[in-house]
Amino acid sequence: MRTMEKDWALIASYGLAAIAELKKAVLGASGIQAITINKSDSSYHFGEVELYVKRDDVIRAKKILDDQETA
Repeated sequence: MRTMEKDWALIASYGLAAIAELKKAVLGASGIQAITINKSDSSYHFGEVELYVKRDDVIRAKKILDDQETA
């Protein structure tokens, strides 16, 4: 297993890169390191942008994003 797969966990995916980057910023403001991986097609702009956090932060990150969506 590669290090990326071992240390990071996918917590969400979004159809728009801007939304994924906004969620990443929300997590960053809460002290959680997050990364996005754009898996959308560059020519036709369809696909998903995946949001990853360190495995130790998964539960906290999901709670922060859930709280942010209901606020």
